[in-house]
Order: sequence, then C-alpha cells, then structure tokens
Amino acid sequence: MSANDRFWKDATAHLVRYGGDFTHAIIERAAGSYVYDETGRAILDFTSGQMSGILGHSHPELVSVVREGIGRLDHLYSGMLSRPVVGLARALSDLLPQGLDKAILLSTGAESNEAAIRMAKLYTGRHEIVSFSQSWHGMTGGAASATYSGGRKGYGPAMPGNIAMPAPNPYRPRFTRPDGALDWERELDDAFDLVDRQSCGSLAACLLEPILSAGGIIELPLGYLTVLKRKCVERGMLLILDEAQTGMCRTGDWFAFQRDGVVPDILTLSKTLGAGLPLSAAITSTEIEQRCFERGFTFFTTHVSDPLPALIGLKVLEILQRDRMAEVAAERGAQLRTGLLAIQERHDCVGDVRGRGLLQGIELVEDRESKRPAERLGQAITQRCLELGLHMNIAQLPGMGGVFRIAPPLTISRPELEMGLAILDKAIASATR
Repeated sequence: MSANDRFWKDATAHLVRYGGDFTHAIIERAAGSYVYDETGRAILDFTSGQMSGILGHSHPELVSVVREGIGRLDHLYSGMLSRPVVGLARALSDLLPQGLDKAILLSTGAESNEAAIRMAKLYTGRHEIVSFSQSWHGMTGGAASATYSGGRKGYGPAMPGNIAMPAPNPYRPRFTRPDGALDWERELDDAFDLVDRQSCGSLAACLLEPILSAGGIIELPLGYLTVLKRKCVERGMLLILDEAQTGMCRTGDWFAFQRDGVVPDILTLSKTLGAGLPLSAAITSTEIEQRCFERGFTFFTTHVSDPLPALIGLKVLEILQRDRMAEVAAERGAQLRTGLLAIQERHDCVGDVRGRGLLQGIELVEDRESKRPAERLGQAITQRCLELGLHMNIAQLPGMGGVFRIAPPLTISRPELEMGLAILDKAIASATR
C-alpha cells in the first residue's frame, strides 16, 4: 500500500466527518497565497484557509511573533492579565468608534458570539435572539441556535427564544418595486412584523452578518442597517454585528458597518482578527459592560485572555495599518469584480456577481431567466478548479444555486488574482461543455 493510500485509509478509519467530504489533497505546507500538496504542487487559495488568513499563509512577521512569544509567554490562568491582552483591547478601542470600548478576547467566532448573546441577555433581562434565516454564527449552544443556514436537523430542540427573519436578496427578491428591483424597506417591515408576531415580549438582540457568507454572499443594501438599528431601538433590543469574515479590512473598509455609519451595540470579530490563528473578540460599550458586570457576567473559558493570541492580534493590526490594507482590499476587490463580471458575460450559468472588496461570490444557475439552481454544476467546477490548481469553496442552500465564496488573502498580488480568475473561467468552460 502506498503512503497516500495509507493516509486516506487512516483518514477514513479514524476521523470524524464534520461537514461533507474532505478535499482530496494532502496538504504539506502553505505560504503566501498558496497551499502545497504532497507532490509540491501549488494550489492558489481563493478562500484564505477558512476565510481567515487575510495576510496569506505563514506570513513571516506572524511566524516571528509566534516563535518569540511561545518561548516567553504562551498561556495563563484565566484570571491573570498580560500586557499583550490589555494592549490589544486598547488598540481595538482606538480603532473603533466610541461605544465600542471594552473587549473580551477569546478563541473562535462561536465563542465571541456566545459571549455577545450572554451579554445581551444579561443587559436587557430578556432572552429572545433574532437572526437571519440564512445565517451562520457558530456551532456552540447559543450561536448554533441562532444559525439557520445548516446544522439544525437531528439534534433536538434549539435554545428557546430564537427567531428567524429573511435576509434581503437583490437577486431573488421577495418584495419588489415597479421596476422589479428589491424593495428592502417593505421586506424589512414585513420581517419585523413576523418577529413581533413570534416574540413573547422578551426581545434581547438582533445578531446579524453585514454580508451573509454561508448564506450565499448576500450583502445588506445600503441603508438597511440604519433602519434595522432604529427598529431594534424601538423594541429595546441590542444590535450585535458578527464581522467574523467582513472585519479587518476585507471589504475595503476596516469594518463593514463603517459603510453605513451604524455603530452596533456589540461587535464580534474572529477569523480575520488572528489572520487564520485562533483569536476572537466581543467588543461593547462601557455602559453595557458595567451593567453586565454588576449583574454577575461570567464567561470563563480555558483560553480567555491568552497572551500569545493577543500578541498575534497586535501584529495583525500593525501590518494592516502600516500596509494600508483597507485600500489594497478595495483596489484588489475592484479587480476581482471586473474579472468576475467578464466571466459572467462569457458564461450563461453565472447568474449573479455580488459582494464587496475581497469577499465576493458568483451564483450558478441553469438559466438566467428562471434562475433555477445549478447545484451539481458547482461541484463539477469546484473539482475542475482543484485539478487546475485553484481552491474554491461553494455554499449550497436549498432553493438557490451554488454560490462560490471568493475570499483570497488581502496580500494576493494582481497577477495571482488574474491567474485565479483565468483558472475559474477555464473550469467553468470545461464543466459546461
């Protein structure tokens, strides 16, 4: 038996499968915009790992921080503090608008959303959490109960008090204006009418992604967050924004909410904050933190306030600011959008191109008139891309076509981006012949 056959036999025999089939490649190392398989073949990474590695793989400055930090200060008792932890909390506060002043540093996006949900419940004295029916906020108890895009069936009751509302989708609008365009104002009014009818009078918070990723790269229209925040205030709810994928310059702004001028009551960061290493944060106002503290807020985890991840976060912020990565993401995002629109012109199966900055997507359909989902085609294109040296990720939900989630590192070069677009173009042509 070859070494590769042994690897896959062991993987089949000993690994729990947690989300469909594994990509059929044995990855030996990663650097920059590429991962490399056991043969040394370079595979351009259009997902930044798990949509996280905004500075590419094995960034030399992050490698240096990890090497130095692990030998000096790695992990502490959860009640102890270190300079990196306080420094990162201060740096985030300096970067964010007033009202986002105090942070708790954790490991994963699910943890940060869990902390935010607990704060919202404790602060308001209520328990109902509203989120989009295409949402993904994590796999722990409260976060999973607010996640509707997958992973709900077969596990018994979710946490009580979770309410879903539809997200606005300009490509598949539920409410339209006379010209056929999405009427998001009417849709939002209808969504909150549904929320009010479901509520038992205990609305605590609305937990949302500014761009729904697992839901198919659905971007909230300009103005939507402003009206939604007003509806939350009218009901005494907090607004929690989950910027796991949109934060830290990916959309062309430091944070996606900045485009709308809306400041959330709680902001959660993860994936991009650690540039692919396990670091997350829930950030809120001094007033909310004070009331939660007075009411006994508890969120001990094994790795809360760990110094080594905080060191990494500080270096990530330094690099993003020094290298003006928000501007870079906006520029590369324009290049990506131009390339994707050109692909759409050449291939009828590409029904829609959407997203912002370096978080964009294309939706595949059988034909543009009916917009019937082309789910099998997405899998064929994904496989062909991998064969040609490009890693792509497709999100598939019932009732819509496969949507490619495209989120390359912010450090990707213009030639690398062009190469990825060329491979995608070739793969679509090959799969549709």
